[in-house]
Amino acid sequence: MITLAEGLRLPTNGLDYTILALYFVVVLGIGFAAKRSVKTSLDFFLSGRSLPAWVTGLAFVAANLGATEILGMAANGAQYGAYTVHWYWIGAIPAMVFLGLVMMPFYYGSKVRSVPEFLLHRFGPSSHLLSSVIFAVSSVLIAGVNLYAMAIVLQALLGWPQWVAIVVAGFFVLAYITIGGLSSAIYNEVLQFFVILAALIPLTVVGLKRVGGWDGLTDSLSSSHGDAFLTAWKGTGIGETNPLGANWLTIVLGLGFVMSFGYWTTNFAEVQRALSAKNLSAAKRTPLIAAFPKIFIPLVVVVPGLIALVMEPTLGKSKDGLQYNDAIPVLMRDLLPNGVLGIAVTGLLAAFMAGMAANVSSFNTVFTNDIWAAYLKKGRDDAHYLKTGRVVTAVGVLIGMGTAFIASSFSNIMNYLQTLFSFFNVPLFVVFIIGMFWKRTSAAAGFWGLLSGTAAAMVNYFWLYKQGIIAIPSDQGANFVSSIVAFVVGALVMFVVTLFTEPKSAESLAGLVYGTRSPGMAELPAEGDDAWYRRPALLGWGAVVLAALCYLPFSL
Repeated sequence: MITLAEGLRLPTNGLDYTILALYFVVVLGIGFAAKRSVKTSLDFFLSGRSLPAWVTGLAFVAANLGATEILGMAANGAQYGAYTVHWYWIGAIPAMVFLGLVMMPFYYGSKVRSVPEFLLHRFGPSSHLLSSVIFAVSSVLIAGVNLYAMAIVLQALLGWPQWVAIVVAGFFVLAYITIGGLSSAIYNEVLQFFVILAALIPLTVVGLKRVGGWDGLTDSLSSSHGDAFLTAWKGTGIGETNPLGANWLTIVLGLGFVMSFGYWTTNFAEVQRALSAKNLSAAKRTPLIAAFPKIFIPLVVVVPGLIALVMEPTLGKSKDGLQYNDAIPVLMRDLLPNGVLGIAVTGLLAAFMAGMAANVSSFNTVFTNDIWAAYLKKGRDDAHYLKTGRVVTAVGVLIGMGTAFIASSFSNIMNYLQTLFSFFNVPLFVVFIIGMFWKRTSAAAGFWGLLSGTAAAMVNYFWLYKQGIIAIPSDQGANFVSSIVAFVVGALVMFVVTLFTEPKSAESLAGLVYGTRSPGMAELPAEGDDAWYRRPALLGWGAVVLAALCYLPFSL
């Protein structure tokens, strides 16, 4: 289960609770301030496409900085060591650059309000409805992860009963999204980004000092776990063993290409932030701006996991003792004084709320626009869909509370999240990438490719891996293999079905396939100057080079 061990109760006092209360007040204040700009459904779901790139860029990275990142990546750091950096420098940066430079012109230029809506234009109603249902299900499942993990943390650290923590956090997320829509969520995510850093940076600095600096950390872990534990590539040859249970091929193809591109280019919780940008240039720069802080997140997330392993060598050794998910709470308990402790608890809560808000806001958009308005209640006035969006937000929070307990069967929440991504995001990516670059791809191919890819990933994970038919050393290794299987099966099915079905007309594909443009996509609104930070290509390649350089300290 995702439970924190006994003995993690923090010595909080009135100062810490005051800081936490002030944060809640500010969160609601931002919601009420954003309410004034919400007059239409476009304002509610996409902030009226009016936000600047720096705001959407920070919101883009903050939306991912939830339970997945804070507890999950710290747990991965403690369990797998330096191999965890692959999730950032191979498993995020290249895909974020690809999204900004290649895919955002199609998303934003076609004026779609969601990722499934793009599939409606490219493949038709069948693929659109199937992808909408997949998005809705995955959104509430992932929202539940953030809510449940947060409840467990608050119970262990502050003594709050689980149901109190769930109700309190759920209420605040529900309140500020229902009141202010996506604008409220995005501006709160920008605030949460800085609050999270204010919590994690002191934790990392003080932790490193406690274990004797970087040299003390590496010496201790090398003696207890071996030299390979602090490298990114050692032991990843095919047939070799390593803590991650994966080789270089499954890391590069499974994580670096299939899972990474599948998540960052099709996950609407992220893409929605870029779609809310004020113009195409700002939309393209949104994931590129986010890529730069993403490069350095391992320093304040993965490194604390390593520090916790030195300070508490029993992490993950016993089912009844401290688990890998306890890494960050252990450091908070042992290292931080009151006041700073209040900031850390607030930052942790902000991370959970940011992750949940991102998925709830994407859920309400997809359900309202792509299911309710498209198939159940067509042709209603805009006020009806605005009201529906607010009601669906409440429903999404309530469902998130229920789905939270599904995550309880996983001892490492990152394993659970990666399993969901291999089931839902990878099949979507193969449909997107083939449909975007091959004009001949038919509507039927999109539907069957999506369905077969999802089914193949589930068969590989639940039958071949869980039943022991094939031997894979770890859940993460199984997720990488499931992703590759989903991509290959989906691609083959699309290819075969396309050969026996009729393609869409060339006119209907304008602006939806690479090499074609719709009239709206041909224009790029002027930004006023040609400064380097306004050039998406330069930003993108700069992020890739910087991420590659970060591998040098962890090279063979």
